[in-house]
Amino acid sequence: MTRETDRRGAAHILVVDDDRRIRGLLSRFLVGEGYLVCAVASAAEAMDRLRVLVYDLIVLDVMMPGESGLNFAARLRAIETSVASTPILMLTALSETSNRVEGLEAGVDDYLGKPFEPRELALRIASILRRTRGGARDAVEAGLTRFEDFCFEAEKGVLRQGDRLIHLTTRERDILRVLAEGGVVSRRTLALRGQSDANERSVDVEIARLRRKMEGAAHCLQTVRGQGYRLIAENVKQGVTEHRALR
Repeated sequence: MTRETDRRGAAHILVVDDDRRIRGLLSRFLVGEGYLVCAVASAAEAMDRLRVLVYDLIVLDVMMPGESGLNFAARLRAIETSVASTPILMLTALSETSNRVEGLEAGVDDYLGKPFEPRELALRIASILRRTRGGARDAVEAGLTRFEDFCFEAEKGVLRQGDRLIHLTTRERDILRVLAEGGVVSRRTLALRGQSDANERSVDVEIARLRRKMEGAAHCLQTVRGQGYRLIAENVKQGVTEHRALR
C-alpha cells in the first residue's frame, strides 16, 4: 500500500458519494483548497481504493445504493489493519441528533449535515487533519497515562493494551487527552472540545464507546453524577473538579 502526496505533502482525501454532481463539486472545491482528491461512487469502490492507497481522510455520504455509509464506516473500523484508523467525515441530509449518534457509534470522527457551507467543510477537514497528522495543539505534554493494563500517550493520541494498539477516533483521542489532565470534566466542555456545535448526548455515546474499547479497565472512566467524567489512572490528579475554559 502506498501514500500519494505532492512535494508539499498535501493531504490525500477520498470522497465517497453516489451523486455525480456532488462528487464533482466536492472534488473541485477540495483541490482548490490544496488537497489531493480521489472521488468514487460507492463503498465497494472506496474499499478497492483503500487496498492500494493510504488516505489521510475519507469524506463519506450516508445514503448510497448498496452498502450505506454507516455500514461502511463500521466495517472499516473493524478491519485489523492501519486502514481502520483512517479519519472519516460523514456528510448526510439526515441531520437529526439520532442520525449523528448513529454516525458516532459507527466510528466516524465528525458529522456535517447537508446542505452545508463549503467553508465549514474546509474548516472541519483542516481540524481533523491537524489532530491526526500533526497532533492537537492543546495536547498535554508528552507522557504516559497508565490504567490497569492500558497505556495512553497523549501527545500521539495512542492507546495500547499491552502490545495491542487500540483504534481511537479523533474525538475519542481528544476526550482522553482532556481527561488525562486530571479532575472532573463537564459533559458540555467535552462536547465543545474541537467542535463548533456542542452535543452532550454525543459525548455520552463516545464515552460508552471508549468504555467498550477499554474492556477490563472501563471502571477507570468514571461518571461523576451532576458534574461530568473523570479518568482514574496512576499519574492523573484526582479529587479536584475543574471546569476548564475552552481553548
